[in-house]
Amino acid sequence: MTSRRGLLGRLTAVALAAIPGCSTPLSQQRENAVSLPPNPYEVPDRQHAWDVVLPTDAHGNRRVPRHHRVLLLNLDVDPSTDAADTVETAMRELEATYEWSADGLLHMLAWGTRYFERIGELAASPIRHPEVLSRTDDPDLLSYDAALVLASDVRSHLHSTETAMFSESDPLEGREVEARLGEVFSVAVRRTGFHGEGLPAEHAGVESVPDDVPRDAPMFTGFSSMRRGTQPSEDRVTIDGDRFEDGRFEGGTTMHLSHLTESLDGWWNMDESERVDRMFSPQFSPADVESFTDDVPFHDRAFDNAEEFGVVGHHEKVARARDDGEPVILRRDFNTTDGNRAGVHFLSLQASLDDFVATRKAMNGWFLRNEHDLVTDRKNNGLLNVIEVESRANFYVPPRHRRAFPGFSPSTG
Repeated sequence: MTSRRGLLGRLTAVALAAIPGCSTPLSQQRENAVSLPPNPYEVPDRQHAWDVVLPTDAHGNRRVPRHHRVLLLNLDVDPSTDAADTVETAMRELEATYEWSADGLLHMLAWGTRYFERIGELAASPIRHPEVLSRTDDPDLLSYDAALVLASDVRSHLHSTETAMFSESDPLEGREVEARLGEVFSVAVRRTGFHGEGLPAEHAGVESVPDDVPRDAPMFTGFSSMRRGTQPSEDRVTIDGDRFEDGRFEGGTTMHLSHLTESLDGWWNMDESERVDRMFSPQFSPADVESFTDDVPFHDRAFDNAEEFGVVGHHEKVARARDDGEPVILRRDFNTTDGNRAGVHFLSLQASLDDFVATRKAMNGWFLRNEHDLVTDRKNNGLLNVIEVESRANFYVPPRHRRAFPGFSPSTG
């Protein structure tokens, strides 16, 4: 069998032209440092840099991949340079097999609060334990060592990746792999889902998914959620070098993952204008929404609308969390029927978890309840009467050249 170091010498998955510096901090710590060579599929250094390869519609709105899987991982070995070699080699197996695109495989290896606690670096890291952010929810606050985020338009790529990385014998697209993530991690929880026209309607008949979901709807609510004007740039959600001493988290991002369940019967029992009121704003009609191409216009009328109409929209509330007019969290959420229940795995990226917290507090709309008796913590308050938060977890997504055990060194281990 080819040695792992031999494989590192021939694997062809990362273009060094896309990476600032050709050796990782961990490779510099190895006694016999190895050079990790360039590969045929060019991959950016930011693991979260998906936008450049995502397809767009006629209005420039990016379409996220249709199929998603998030594997929440337990670390089964002590952090070490050998374990880091295994992780890096396994990730390069994926990049040598699939093109970095929606047709191939997009992925991120993120590291959770339990990992940073394990190495004694949680307080110094960009993340913290999740917290309860609403009086109306009582979510499980979860802590994992890591998460592997997978997305593709080809559903079988997700299954092939999971079985090859976490079984002892399954090949990857017919090719034996030299290293597996399963040598280091075990899968604690699997989160699955989908996003795109027609996919929610295909799940009609699942408990809590009514037949009313339109055939062309990308989300269970019937509306699109990915207009480019409602999303920040990837630059905006990337940690810059000034935020942490020595810049060791520079180029990465933080990731929040919530599991939301949805009560859709009540949603689809409303008429279309009532759904528009709660999703967008009572200042808009269904015809207005049809005209929204690349953005959702708002005029900071949430207080006035609550007072006048006794209802306030989700989008107009979260728009209050923008910074200089730009959203602060990049959503890559997707529908799910995990647990045989309609829901959303809300995956967001942000430079600081404070940005997510600010957005969620804006979404709560507590500041609007005094404007009208009909507006409560849940009722007539955006989507809050439709969703319930089941769990929360936080992660750090390092740049690719630091993705194997970020923040760890033999002295800290």
